[in-house]
Amino acid sequence: MLLAVLEPGPLHGYAVIEALRQRSGGRFDLPTGTVYPALRALERAGYLTGDWSTVGGRKRRTYRLTGSGRRALAAERTEWLAYSRALDATLAEGT
Repeated sequence: MLLAVLEPGPLHGYAVIEALRQRSGGRFDLPTGTVYPALRALERAGYLTGDWSTVGGRKRRTYRLTGSGRRALAAERTEWLAYSRALDATLAEGT
């Protein structure tokens, strides 16, 4: 989900959290203690790159997808869509 949120372009950590919340209609309201470690892990895995900047006197780390991150997102998206279709079929009433 974090890779998908970053697909349109770079975001700083809090903006990632906000985008995830907005895109999910509020269903994914993850705490910073979950998102920031995940962003760092994705960066260590080579799926993201991060750069420090100062905005309004505050340091922020802005993340963007790498080529590997885009490929990983495409593969995961395919898997999740197949899983979602199977789940929908299983939960459908009267079929």
